Amino acid sequence: MTVAAQRQTVDFQAEVRQVLDLVIHSLYSNKEIFLRELVSNASDACDRLRFEALGDEALYEGDTELAIRIDVDRKARTLTVTDNGIGMSREEVLENLGTIARSGTRRFLERLSGDQARDASLIGQFGVGFYSAFIVADKVTVLTRRAGLGPEHGVRWESDGEGSFTVENIERPERGTQVILHLRKGEGEFLDPERLRAIVRKYSDHIAFPIRMQAAGGDGYETVNRASALWRRPRKEISEDEYKAFYRHVAHDFDEPLAWVHSRVEGRHQYTLLLYVPRRAPFDLWDRQQRRGLKLYVRRVYITDEAERLLPAYLRFVRGVVDSDDLPLNVSREMLQEDRRLGVIRNAAIKRVLDLLERMAEKEPEKYAQFWREFGAVLKEGVIEDAANRERIAALARFASSATEGEAQTVSLDAYIERMRPGQDAIYYLTAESLAAARSSPHLEIFRRRGVEVLLLADRVDEWFVAHLPEYKGKRLRNVAQGEIDPAALGGEEAAREETASTGALEEALAKRLREALEGRVRAVRASRRLVESPACLVTDEGEISVSFGRLLKQLGRPAPELRPILEVNAAHPLVERLREEEDEGRFRELALLLYEQAWLAEGGQLEDPGAFVRRLNRLLLER
Repeated sequence: MTVAAQRQTVDFQAEVRQVLDLVIHSLYSNKEIFLRELVSNASDACDRLRFEALGDEALYEGDTELAIRIDVDRKARTLTVTDNGIGMSREEVLENLGTIARSGTRRFLERLSGDQARDASLIGQFGVGFYSAFIVADKVTVLTRRAGLGPEHGVRWESDGEGSFTVENIERPERGTQVILHLRKGEGEFLDPERLRAIVRKYSDHIAFPIRMQAAGGDGYETVNRASALWRRPRKEISEDEYKAFYRHVAHDFDEPLAWVHSRVEGRHQYTLLLYVPRRAPFDLWDRQQRRGLKLYVRRVYITDEAERLLPAYLRFVRGVVDSDDLPLNVSREMLQEDRRLGVIRNAAIKRVLDLLERMAEKEPEKYAQFWREFGAVLKEGVIEDAANRERIAALARFASSATEGEAQTVSLDAYIERMRPGQDAIYYLTAESLAAARSSPHLEIFRRRGVEVLLLADRVDEWFVAHLPEYKGKRLRNVAQGEIDPAALGGEEAAREETASTGALEEALAKRLREALEGRVRAVRASRRLVESPACLVTDEGEISVSFGRLLKQLGRPAPELRPILEVNAAHPLVERLREEEDEGRFRELALLLYEQAWLAEGGQLEDPGAFVRRLNRLLLER
């Protein structure tokens, strides 16, 4: 096949067209980020060549000095970013510049429609920073050849961003990639070398490869960035702005980081950690398979961003760099899974992140509150996954409670313990499908009357969180919707005696009639010591799964034991008195079912037959 015959026009993937439309029409307030993204991609290409060349030095093709070059042609109105990194084959061009192959594409596109700053952040975060070139260009040309392939395997890609692109084979002696931006009218500022130098210093000064531009007098090229591995420099020599700029590079995030920690460990194992906590959650936070937060280097040589052993899943929001002096340069993915030295680094990284969060929680509570809003539900997974740090993670957890208002989770377990009533022997909590459902739950009534605080847990992970945290600092965690409540255990025995006397008793005859009317639905019927205003509630025994947990497992399609809860009734309630007086067994059954269904709805559950409930309620309302 001739070179000319290999030219083809290809339609962009639908998702790419959506991205391009948003890029072209929505991101003008942050348009200078295009250069940051293109330089970052060029840096990644150089990193990848250096790594692959560890096993095949011939890939260097006699040119071992990796660099990035920026050129301006005022007459042609073009801006060109060139690297001599790994380059791309024709297949890689089609894959990387025409499709979005990462998971979560649709969710990404749904998020990519808010304010412009967030849009810019997500563009790079998703790994499609190349498309940001269309912010300032009405046509983009890419010339590339993969290292190791012959000159005849060069590829030319070109598009105006309107829905399709062309790709053809060309002769290209040089390896690497050249991105040529044909600038739109009105974008002349990006033909000004001084403006470009300022952007490079602002966003890319930390890039470890030299970024070169023509010298002011036109005599050769000069390096315009520091071109050193920032994480290897002493902390006292790195400014706050430099740390922030490096974060934007490593995380592809337009925002500043919320916090960071930088440490150098020397001794038996030598390594450097530079770890960041983002300000906002990435769009794919809940994709537990997406583990590309940290880049692993060995003696400044990039190895991989897919080393799952660097951090556990519950810290997948952390971004940054790990650089080891001990690992071999030719380390493989299999070796990474088994190497004990990586386990040492992992434990140190976990400790540094938890130390950072603890300092933030103690000294910067407002900043920590922001962190918790974005990442709290993910950090809770650590109680389940990391037994060695369970108590530390539990101490960092925050919850809503019956003593607070609104949806903010601000109460720590330590703060709860400090506020416990005299004589109170447990940390009380309630799980529910939503915070509103928890606040209106009848299970809270006796606790409100006695002034006993209850933690309100409405995140899906909370059911597993409390299942793996039976106690904290010697205090048992107790679900208020399980087991029988002893008012004396809430503090104040005299008040407990008064409440027990006022709630009345449930005679066996009435309990028997209710059990028979609700046969198959409940395991038992008993008088409640937790209800004050409501007529009934559903509970399970301690050691069993709660009603809310059983419902959650069912929603997730997980196997769960058949749930037959206990119906607790408020023996002093007028509705229960109405049941006592009812002689007609048919009407009694209708009332008993209504009592049960009300209790089920109060738990946030869904009725098996809502229509039957409505008809039953209507019949009873129409009775005279």
